[in-house]
Order: sequence, then structure tokens, then C-alpha cells
Amino acid sequence: MALERRPIGVFDSGIGGLTVVREILRELPNEEVLFFGDTARLPYGPKSKETVLLFSMQNTSFLLSRNVRCVVVACNTASSVAIPALRAECDVPVIGVIEPGAAAAAEATKSGSIGVIGTRGTVASGAYENALRAIDRSIRVTAAACPLLVPLAEEGWVDRQVTRDVIREYLGPLLAKPVDTIILGCTHFPVLKDAIRAVAGPEVALVDNAAATTAALRSILSPAAGCGGDSPVHHFVVSDVPHRFQEEAELFLGRPIGEVERISPEQVEEYYRSQ
Repeated sequence: MALERRPIGVFDSGIGGLTVVREILRELPNEEVLFFGDTARLPYGPKSKETVLLFSMQNTSFLLSRNVRCVVVACNTASSVAIPALRAECDVPVIGVIEPGAAAAAEATKSGSIGVIGTRGTVASGAYENALRAIDRSIRVTAAACPLLVPLAEEGWVDRQVTRDVIREYLGPLLAKPVDTIILGCTHFPVLKDAIRAVAGPEVALVDNAAATTAALRSILSPAAGCGGDSPVHHFVVSDVPHRFQEEAELFLGRPIGEVERISPEQVEEYYRSQ
């Protein structure tokens, strides 16, 4: 199969990575996407690094079995621990969401003071701090774990007072510092971008990793990017409750996605063992 006819592989622990898929579909409309959501084993945020690494390797093995042309790790927690190992094992390009997001934030900040919000796992990893300081050691980083924002996003509570109250509570320590840029360090958070902006204020730049990751993806795929075909067919696979995923995915993407395939966690594990 010609390289340009192979799909872009994307995985996440659940549905948050669909914000990255949404951006890919908008910016690379002729590319086919194969998305895998590990809905049986979510969330990844509270799990150990060893477990997240293992799940990431298994998910990538599944995508590679479907002949993807590259792998996008659309999960901040997985990106924070698994990217080096995945790149060492894969013969296709692997891109995470942290490096592109950090680069976009470093470009956006004027004060050199950047906030990061994400899951406990992402914040505890220090991945954004490391990525930002690799770009500019003078950058000051303040991070805050915001675990309650994930279920609020999945419930679709994008314009509720309770959501704004939770955001205000989480952002308080960041906004008490002179941050002028905040990285939305969880793929669920772009769904709540308007509510976060309302709390943070218009003077604070919000970095959406989905856009930054898609821009990096375009450069990796160039010059073949956009040449997948005039009528790309996208595939969605999950490890549990496909009917619920379908409903939530269509809300996230604003379009029908058709039938969702299910493979069990045991099947996902088998793809990795059979390599």
C-alpha cells in the first residue's frame, strides 16, 4: 500500500484525544484517521508510569497492525512517559502532544511565566516543565492538576456555573502568579476552552495542544500530507462500550462517525505479545 493511502493512527485512553482528531480532520481533510480509545482501561492519569507505558506500547502495536503511516499519542499522560520508548520501537513517526504544546507556549509567552493544567499524572511527570526548559531555561512554570475537569468535559457541561466554579478553584494559584500563557495539558480541556478563558481573562493566552500537534503532524507527513484521497474513510475502535463512545464522539466531532468497532483489552494485549 502506498504511504499516502495509509491512515494516521491516533490513540488515547478515552475520548479526550478526539479534540486532536477534530483538528486533524479540519486541517488535513483528505487524510484517513484510525482512532483507538482505550475506554476499558481509562483513566491513565492516576496509573503508574509502568502501566501507562505498557498500555501505550500495546495500543501502538494495535495501530501498527492496521498499517498506519504514523502514530499520534493524543494523551498527555501517555505522551509524558511513553514517547521515547515508542519512537525506539516503531518504524513509523511517533508524535505526542507535549512537545508541540510546549513549543507553542514558549512562542506565545511574553513574560516567560507559563501555567500548565492537566491530570495528576501529567502534572506529576514534570513533562511540560522539562519540555519548556529544554527550549528556554529561563521560562518559569507553574502547574496545577485539574482532575475534575475531565468528567465535566465528558458530561458536556461546558456552560455551567459549577464548571466555572471548579475552574476558578483550580486556576487560583496559577493566576496569583504573573502567568500570561496557560497550556491546556489534557486533551479534554479544549472542550472547556471558553469557560477556562472566562476565568483566566482575555490577557492570558490559552495553548490548545490539538492545533499545535496537528501543525507538527503536517510537517512530519509533508510533502504527502493531504493526499490520502478525496473521500477518506475514518475508523473508530474502542476497548469497551462502543455505543456510549459513539454518542460522545459525535458530540466532540460535530459529525456522525458510523459504526464503532470494539476489541477487548485481551486482544489489545495480544497484538503486543505477537510482535
